Amino acid sequence: MDRVVLVTGACGGIGSVFCERFVGAGDTVLALDIDATALQSLGAQLGADKLVPVAVDLGDAVAVQQAVAAAVAQRGPVDVLVANAGAALGASLATTDAASWQRDIHLNLNGAYHTVEAVRASMIERQHGVLVLIGSVNGLAALGHPAYSAAKAGLISYTKALAVELGRYGIRANIVCPGTVKTQAWQARVERNPQVFEELKKWYPLRDFATPDDIADAVLFLASPQARVITGVALPVDGGLMAGNRLMAQELTLESF
Repeated sequence: MDRVVLVTGACGGIGSVFCERFVGAGDTVLALDIDATALQSLGAQLGADKLVPVAVDLGDAVAVQQAVAAAVAQRGPVDVLVANAGAALGASLATTDAASWQRDIHLNLNGAYHTVEAVRASMIERQHGVLVLIGSVNGLAALGHPAYSAAKAGLISYTKALAVELGRYGIRANIVCPGTVKTQAWQARVERNPQVFEELKKWYPLRDFATPDDIADAVLFLASPQARVITGVALPVDGGLMAGNRLMAQELTLESF
């Protein structure tokens, strides 16, 4: 589509698929990640003519502004931002301390804010832009990782603020909330319990999980002209997890369904 798309967390299991799909659609991708070596590998895979590596720590607001400005100077202003970077530390309140709380909030919430700030003024000036933030079902319900979840819940509120305040400039903002996605990030849990995915299926109405391509499908749609009047939406891509709890409903109704 010949757009300039900024993707953060570009080298992760989901972010790399975003980059691949946007490049495949004819866009130029500014791939932002803290891992410079992984960025070089991604660039070699997708082509230096279509992927610009941007190695920077999202926690450093000034560095993000400077790095994005340098990439924009090469390839032009950003049309679409996909704020994807994120990670989780403490799995429960008992295993969360002040340092891990701060890190989760800083990366997952503040990092997205820093990235939006790096493109917001240009989008306002051009009266055009699409912001797609990547949240989580953890921002919609208590599913462990409390600091990460608090940050993702904050992203939902932030996305709505962006949609309301920036809509008059022709800028749309939406957030995609994945459920379980089979990526390398799950490897440690699979090693602890090889049956973890089979055991989790009972909570998902579709009895299946999203792939990175499923998340990319939602993101590419929200970034497309087909979604031109969709803004301020928090879209779960979760196999029906947030729709309700069948097992609890069965116990409440004493019916089997």
